[in-house]
Amino acid sequence: MKKIIKITVAAFLLAVIALTAANLFVVFYGKSYFFSETKIKELSDKDSYDCILVLGCGVYNDVPSPMLEDRLEAAVKLYFDGVAPKLLMSGDHGTSNYDEVNVMRNYAIEHGIPEEDIFMDHAGFSTYESMKRAKEIFGCEKMVIVTQKYHLYRAVFDARGTDIDAYGYVADKQVFVQQPYYSAREILARAKDVLFTIIDSKDMYMGGPEIDIHGNGNITIG
Repeated sequence: MKKIIKITVAAFLLAVIALTAANLFVVFYGKSYFFSETKIKELSDKDSYDCILVLGCGVYNDVPSPMLEDRLEAAVKLYFDGVAPKLLMSGDHGTSNYDEVNVMRNYAIEHGIPEEDIFMDHAGFSTYESMKRAKEIFGCEKMVIVTQKYHLYRAVFDARGTDIDAYGYVADKQVFVQQPYYSAREILARAKDVLFTIIDSKDMYMGGPEIDIHGNGNITIG
């Protein structure tokens, strides 16, 4: 019985160490590619980005959640600042009753973005999948990712793990009461994505034809 307890405790401690190490690695790696709006514009003057990627995070009755609206507002501003010529909305449109990406597209259009400059990835079911699909389906080589800081570490890590030259822009415009929950969940998500990156997981949804991110975004309407 004592041996079983020792093995259990040792396994638990190893799991905690592995979880902590994975999180520290993702955070320290990701934050080195965070840029202010000014710095991103300086870089874009030298070598233009393919797109600004906005990650979905919830819609309610065809209205963006407050967290998603903050991301969209930041992305629209970056677009009009000339950071990139296209927006890529990546989110969950797994059923006819739930559609993040068209809500995101409509928000951008309402704020003056031309329809042809807005692409939608209807199968961005997770952060890791969004990055894999940005690379393999849309052909993104260099992009700016917009999301909240707690999430941006992992988003940048995932993108660079799929060979995208990605930089992050923080869209923190308010404090959310649910933030402790989001941050706690993110601890496990970082460890999961480190594992996915190591094994180069192939069981993600990669269906659909290849789409040129430099073309007309209306091709993704659906």
